[in-house]
Amino acid sequence: MTTHSSVALSLAALGHDTRLAIYRLLVRAGDDGLNVGEIGQHLDMAASTLAYHLGMLVDAGLVVQERQGRQIVNRVDFDAMRRTVGFLTAECCAGVKLTTEDAA
Repeated sequence: MTTHSSVALSLAALGHDTRLAIYRLLVRAGDDGLNVGEIGQHLDMAASTLAYHLGMLVDAGLVVQERQGRQIVNRVDFDAMRRTVGFLTAECCAGVKLTTEDAA
């Protein structure tokens, strides 16, 4: 997958209020992560709703899941987060110059 495609997928996944709330909570949780029950308690959401939205975040490569006994711990893939933010800020304030070729 190209960088543009993977970043677009990440941003699309974060473009939903529920997924953004889950993701921000997991960012705060850090490397310890949270299981679905803990996420549900913090955000007052049903497990089925969380499972759907977590699946979208996992598919986008933003969240990783690890089975620990009977629980599945959800963690942010911080490398993926850095790549996404880095892509958005890589050319910050570099300037834009319109050329004849760009105008076509």
